[in-house]
Amino acid sequence: MSEKSYLGSNWKLILNIVTLAALALLVYGTRKQLGDTLKNLTHVNAWALLLMVPIEVLNYHAQAKLYQGMFRIVGNELSYKKLYGASLELNFVNHVFPSGGVTGISFFGLRLRNNEITGGRATLIHVMKLGLTFVSFELLLLFGLVALSAKGHVNNLTILVAASVTTLLFVATFGFAYIVGSKQRINAFFGAATNGLNKLIQVVRPKHPETINVDRARHLFNDFHDNYQVLIGSRQQLKAPFWWALVANLTEVAAIYVVYIAFGHAVNIGAVILAYAIANFAGAVSVLPGGVGIYEALMTAVMASTGVPAGVSLPVTVMYRVVNTLIQIPPGYYLYHKFLRQSNGHLQPATVEPTEEYQHQAHHDDTA
Repeated sequence: MSEKSYLGSNWKLILNIVTLAALALLVYGTRKQLGDTLKNLTHVNAWALLLMVPIEVLNYHAQAKLYQGMFRIVGNELSYKKLYGASLELNFVNHVFPSGGVTGISFFGLRLRNNEITGGRATLIHVMKLGLTFVSFELLLLFGLVALSAKGHVNNLTILVAASVTTLLFVATFGFAYIVGSKQRINAFFGAATNGLNKLIQVVRPKHPETINVDRARHLFNDFHDNYQVLIGSRQQLKAPFWWALVANLTEVAAIYVVYIAFGHAVNIGAVILAYAIANFAGAVSVLPGGVGIYEALMTAVMASTGVPAGVSLPVTVMYRVVNTLIQIPPGYYLYHKFLRQSNGHLQPATVEPTEEYQHQAHHDDTA
């Protein structure tokens, strides 16, 4: 195997190794400050840390209301309790099975589909939820840059990082809208992706040339497109879900900020917003559960670029991650395994019955 092909197929692993090495160097370089911080852990304000509990409760409330509002637009009334639980399960899946959120998207489609909700519809709702979360985060980024500017903490690196994140968000959002806005484009794009995945899987499963059923996938894409058209045609009704997405983002940032308060550091909120954005995006490519190591290193690096010492931000980030995990993962684990027991531990792939129009087109294709 050539060096180029090796790097191309192992870039995630290499990125994780480099980032973990950087984290190890960071810990070593700031060992004195970290030691001083750890000695003072007894002085951490426990009451401030406990504020994370109601903040996270509000976060999942916002997610459940966001989902509920979007399902209502496409004609499904789902209970608040069910969606709140599904949000916790989804968080557990994304932490335990790191895949850039792909596993979570698949799980959500399987988790909520029933006789009225197709897998394509449930998947679309979750993807649209991510889109609204990205777009609403643009407002937070703008506010963060203003907050940093007011304190004179905006340098060229900060501007570059913020601009890169903003551009990535816009490109991803509008690229997605462009693709799913047309049946021809969505079938061409995801059809090629499906065929590519099948070829990739065939490398390790030579006797299975079509692990992902292409016809079934095409039905799913058409269903995805039809439901997207319904959502986009109800822009006025999307206002409430958008604001709930903003609340979800605000609570995530607030949870980190209260840990700084607990450690006795009232840092610039703009720095926290920017660091949160970078750490979450980069953590998505991590092969480690929850992006551990990647998240902490990047949060610390971005905070340092805005003037917050690593000896302060690293312990705070680690504490946030530990407390946040203790709050969210146990209920998510319980609900996830409860769902598996109810499903007899077996999740069938989502299917969408082909429409009469599609059946006619498929027959025409076969005879052509």
